[in-house]
Amino acid sequence: QVQLVESGGGLVQPGGSLRVSCAVSGRMFSTYALAWFRQPPGKEREFVAAISVNGRNLAYGNGLKGRFTISRDHERVTEMLYLQMNNLKPEDTAVYYCAAAEATGNRLPRDYVYWGQGTRVTVSS
Repeated sequence: QVQLVESGGGLVQPGGSLRVSCAVSGRMFSTYALAWFRQPPGKEREFVAAISVNGRNLAYGNGLKGRFTISRDHERVTEMLYLQMNNLKPEDTAVYYCAAAEATGNRLPRDYVYWGQGTRVTVSS
């Protein structure tokens, strides 16, 4: 079992920045590819960004590269996953979820085995 716990969501003004975090722990936690998804109000969950086990392979959802940056830090008992979001727009408002998969390069929610509970990001003036 792998546990994922997100934090760092909140209210931010348009044009502002926010970093959300995800603490990953459990069995073989450092061997999973990790990703961020988001679910805007009334819409389906969508791919935001993914990162490989070694952190070298990155992928971003349509139109997000350049504003969003995914990263991960290997720690002894916990893996930390981050999503730095800059120049935020109202359409970025969503619940952001981190997820873990055994294979790298997946963009579909069904390919991810473990999920966090989500953290809400609201972009509004």
